Parts: sequence; structure tokens; C-alpha cells
Amino acid sequence: MKKKSFLSLMLVLMISVLAACGGGGGMPNPNAATGTDTKTDTATDNKTEPAAGTDTGSSNVTLKMFQFKVEIADAMEKLLAEYKKETGVNITIETVGGGADYGAALKAKFASGDEPDIFNNGGYNEAQLWKDRMEDLSDQPWVADLTDNVKDPMTIDGKLYGMPMNIEGYGFLYNKALFEKAGITELPTTLTELRAAAQKLKDAGITPFENGYQEWWVIGQHLVNDAYAKQDDPDKFIADWRAGKTSVADNKIFNEWINLVDLTMEFSNDRPLTTDYNTQMTEFASGMAAMTQQGNWTQVQIDGIDPELQVGVLPMPINDDEKLNDNIFVGVPNNWVVNKNSPNKEEAKKFLNWMVTSETGKKYTVEEFKFIPALKSITYEPDQLGTIAASIQEYVQADKTLGWQWPKLPDGTNQEFGALMQAYVAKKITKEELFKQMDETVLKLAQK
Repeated sequence: MKKKSFLSLMLVLMISVLAACGGGGGMPNPNAATGTDTKTDTATDNKTEPAAGTDTGSSNVTLKMFQFKVEIADAMEKLLAEYKKETGVNITIETVGGGADYGAALKAKFASGDEPDIFNNGGYNEAQLWKDRMEDLSDQPWVADLTDNVKDPMTIDGKLYGMPMNIEGYGFLYNKALFEKAGITELPTTLTELRAAAQKLKDAGITPFENGYQEWWVIGQHLVNDAYAKQDDPDKFIADWRAGKTSVADNKIFNEWINLVDLTMEFSNDRPLTTDYNTQMTEFASGMAAMTQQGNWTQVQIDGIDPELQVGVLPMPINDDEKLNDNIFVGVPNNWVVNKNSPNKEEAKKFLNWMVTSETGKKYTVEEFKFIPALKSITYEPDQLGTIAASIQEYVQADKTLGWQWPKLPDGTNQEFGALMQAYVAKKITKEELFKQMDETVLKLAQK
């Protein structure tokens, strides 16, 4: 059965290499956000003399960056100021996230003629959609530092069109202190065990799940991926689904997966459909619930609320098959790409290279962004990234990871699934209606 994450082998090798040299490798959200939807800033620090050997670039160039990861927006502004000090090159940054549709916003940017020099792309289906706008980066110096597996989402016809932003993993985050308070000594890996743990938490007066189901990507992308990734052959399943050759209504995995959705609602926080990402993470980090569906991209926000909070990662089981369920989901959340038609594309390439090869860029990757890097040469100590990344590393080392399959679906599918899932959670549609409309959505969008 094709159950291994496309990144598992790469991460195991990365960790082995870094452990041998006394370090590690550095790294939601696709998806994560901090409640701020749009932000635009410019690095404007005064220019200082660059370090010896630094490529000073061109001081009369201003690059435009359009990115989606709100949780690193502030740190990115500081990094761009550092770059200006070293090279004299200005970079303006606009961030769209917090539940906003980055893809739609990016299309609007290009349609208006205000094209960014550097932007993000999730790979696979999205890479195909933007192929004609992206510069071939196959000849860049950092490419040799990547493994073949991490290149897969952005490789088309043997050419690499993006630099992986980082590596992320997700599942159910859990508050170790609250689990201990409820007397949970064995971590749940099956649906029955998860129910028993949730009941213990409830009996102890602790809200089991903090569900941020206002966010389409939480409920319509990450949560549904649990059902894609546990198919016997995810690629074949998605290809057949797009072609109308299979139905989720008849799919055993989907019919079991919906039981997990129901369980999270049975033991949910109040008003999950009006709980956005910022509220979700604030309440979880404040100890108001024991579990929440998220990943290591949340570490920075959690640290800002309670830097002493000990958080681990649990599987998201759909049935009682421990072998099938004892895993988490690991992938490349997004990639940096260069606008093929930008008059400043060579300067844009210089910046991307600097970001992953300079000591300043490496430091920000690990210490400020809290990223698990996608490049082997960016090393780190586990405690630099926090307890969530450390927990993810344990799953990776045990070869207990599955991949991120949603980028292979037709453009717009995840957003529409978010609305359908919200309707199901609100009891406006039945399971049968949900599955029927999911089938119809994929077929409709695949034919566009």
C-alpha cells in the first residue's frame, strides 16, 4: 500500500546527516495565519557597508514580494531590512493570509498589472497553472542542497520552478499538562482511544478540542487530507476522482473519516464555525482546550502567549487500524518562485539564494521563522524550533508520516470543500449530501 509520505525518506536522511554533524535541519499553513489579512511593508534601514565577499546587488532596484505566511510577516520585514543593509537592495513585501484566498489575490495582482517579482506557489496542480509565469530555477546554487523528493511539487518536465519554503507537519496538537491532569498516560492512536481520551478530558472539566472551523483551509484542506492520504494509492484515487471514475460515497476510507469529524464536534469548543485561526490558537495556547488541529507553524504564536507550554503532536485516526492511523502529515507548504517576466528577476534570484545561504538568512530561518529547513545545509538544534517540531521529528525518524495530497486537486477545490464541510458541521447537509457535492465539485472543476 502506498502509505509513505513523499518526504519521509528525505527527512530521515536529512536528520541522520545533521545528527552526525551535531545539528539539525530547519523548516501550516499552507496555511497558517495570525488573524491579520493583508500587510504591506518596505525594508528601509540605512545602508551600511556590506561584509567582505557579499554580492552588493544594485542599490537602485526595488523588488516586490507577495507572500501568504502571515505568521512570519514581521520577522520577514526584519530580514529584508538586513538584506538592504548588506546589499542596498530594497524589497517591499505584501502578505495576504488570515483566511484570505491567497490564490485569488495573486491572480488579481497579475490582472491589475502590479506583478510581484517574487511570489508563492504550492506546487503540483498550482505549478501547472502558473508555469508560464514562473522562472526556471534549475541552475540556482541552492538546488544541489535539496533532495529529489522535496523538488517534486515544483518540477515540470525535468525543470525546477520553485525553492521550497520549508517543511511542515501537522496532526492534533495536544497540551501535555492537560493530558497529564486528565490522567491520560497512553497517547491515542486509534479512533476508539481518541474518544476515550476526549471523554477523560471532558470528565476532568477540560474542553477536549479547540476547532477553528471558520477557516476553510483547516476544515476543507487539512482535515480532508486525512481521507486522501490514507487511500491505498492516493495518486490513483485523486486521478480517478478527477475523471469521475470513483465516488467518495462508495469509498471505505471517506466513510470512516467522517466519524473523526463527528468526534471532534461531539467534544468541541463552543462556536467552532465562528472560531478563526487567531482565536483557535490563542485559546489553545491559553490552556482553554487540550487538542487542536494544527502544525508546527503555530510555534511562534504559541511562544508569544506561553513560552513554557509543552505541546506534542498526535495522529488523526479515522478507525481502529493502528498501522493505518499512527502517523502525521508532512509536506512542503509552499515555494518561493520568481516572476519569469520581471525586469528584476536576476536580483530576485540573488535574494532567494542569499536567504538560504547567508548566515543571516539561515539564522532567521531557524530562530525567527521557526522553520524546519528544506535544505540540508541549514542546521539547527531541536530546542531552537520548539516542542512541536521535536514531536514531528520523532514521527519522521520512526517513518510514520503521510503526504499532503490536496495540491493535486483542481484549482478551487479546497475552498469549495471548506464551505461544504462547514455546512455539514452546521447540520445543514447530511453525510450523503456532503459526499455527493464533493464528487460533483471535483468533476466540475477538473473539467474547467
